[in-house]
Amino acid sequence: MKIGILGAGRIGATVARLFVAAGHEVVISNSRGPESLRALVAELGARGHAASVNEAAAFGEATLLAVPWHLAAAVPSSNLLRGKIVIDAMNPYKPEGGFYDLGDSTSSEEVLKRLPEARMVKAFNTIYYEHLATRGRKDLPVEERHAIYLASDDLPAKDAVATLIESIGFAPVDTGSLREGGRLQQPESPIYNQTFTAREARAFFRNELHKLADVLPDGALPRALEALGPLRAWPNKPPGSGKSGKY
Repeated sequence: MKIGILGAGRIGATVARLFVAAGHEVVISNSRGPESLRALVAELGARGHAASVNEAAAFGEATLLAVPWHLAAAVPSSNLLRGKIVIDAMNPYKPEGGFYDLGDSTSSEEVLKRLPEARMVKAFNTIYYEHLATRGRKDLPVEERHAIYLASDDLPAKDAVATLIESIGFAPVDTGSLREGGRLQQPESPIYNQTFTAREARAFFRNELHKLADVLPDGALPRALEALGPLRAWPNKPPGSGKSGKY
């Protein structure tokens, strides 16, 4: 797959390495220009290239956003991403610390307002970059791999991103719609920066859903998670939130 990556910080550079190693072709960009990425591109090899932000956005069948969420100018024109899969790996951090209060909205819904014709998928925002770099295991069954969560209203786009996640040795775990699933993936949620395997993640969700059903098949999880999304107070939140996850 051809993938454009906007942002070459911790998440962007790590994802570029993983995608190239899995056989995908990557064009990566940052605000400082292609020359500043010479060392990274040399490391990536023949499948990795550097370009301007607009060139990276235009290149990809899918485009991953890993730039500071508050910098609206860092996201290119919606014309360049019209009809494309856009993977939102951003979190709504404030420059001075903490998070923006988005009220009833989620960070990906706000990004979608800037890119209204993009096929938006929320993914790669809940995993600490060092875990992303080191915990991929293609040798393990998918259910025993480290979970990467994804949310979207576009099911074919979600399936495509799930395939990408599997290709780099992780397990895609569907949290539902962009609104409710995206809310579950926001910072300080009970799954944020946790090192759950896919099996453990689903067991955790089932535990949270035990009042709704004693046994819930995997296929019913996304819809049930949507019912949980509006709840602000999560019981039994795992202790500790890990690293900050900043890019």
